[in-house]
Amino acid sequence: MATNSTAKNQLSNKKNSNNAPTQSNNQVNTIQAYLKKMGPEFERALPKHMDADRLGRIAMTTIRQNPKLLECSIPSLMGAVMQAAQLGLEPGLIGHCYLVPFWNGKMKQTDVQFIIGYKGMIDLARRSGHIESIYAHTVHENDEFEYELGLHPKLVHKPATGERGEMTFVYAVAHFKDGGYQFEVFSDADVEKVRGRSKAGTNGPWKTDYEEMAKKTVIRRMFKYLPISIEVQDQASQDETVRKDVTEEAQSIHDQDYIDMPIPDDPEEDQPKENPASKEELTPEQAAMDLQ
Repeated sequence: MATNSTAKNQLSNKKNSNNAPTQSNNQVNTIQAYLKKMGPEFERALPKHMDADRLGRIAMTTIRQNPKLLECSIPSLMGAVMQAAQLGLEPGLIGHCYLVPFWNGKMKQTDVQFIIGYKGMIDLARRSGHIESIYAHTVHENDEFEYELGLHPKLVHKPATGERGEMTFVYAVAHFKDGGYQFEVFSDADVEKVRGRSKAGTNGPWKTDYEEMAKKTVIRRMFKYLPISIEVQDQASQDETVRKDVTEEAQSIHDQDYIDMPIPDDPEEDQPKENPASKEELTPEQAAMDLQ
């Protein structure tokens, strides 16, 4: 027979469960209001082939696909979308860049980390105008693979048909318009070392798109040897950064200001108590007023 305490807990859990969809919808509406208000700022930052409405729709699709982003601080979320706008990269859908939630142990809140993807890194490299083609491939246990360095560098890769086995290497190749080329090779151990240093090494695209991130890693390492401008180098340096808001400069996630920890199941338990009135959900109109 249930005790009074058990019955109260069950009623409380049911109430919280019923409130969850409403709270989520309110947060979605609030974020949409911020994105709409920030539209003119995004438009000024975007290259001519992109528009703010499309960026806003893609951002909302990305956010809906990862409910943890709904728990992130809105300033850091808007800052990440602004980074995508400034670099002319689309988040989520085609692998240009990713918005990854992480628990900021110092600030006691969930923030958003901006990560450039494999296709985004290729897009940045091509902007130099000096690269004819650039690509990356993974090598697997059953593939035929051979490479040499020295005076006459050589790289041969013949993928196996059928079952290829586990990934063993990843490499990137860039062909220049003047006829030269550059390649870089990483072993799986090299990739793991890079992943181990990443604050998002156990979640986000490292978890969902491991091979794509391995390709991005080797392309990024090759950047130092490519004929690309300082501007493009600076754009590539926006990888694995976070902004406190849209007006702040991007800070590396590895800076001491950001102490990454696993996102707790109940972040409320690790945060200071707030005035209940301060937790009231904003309407879209209120959110828009906040940005004026």
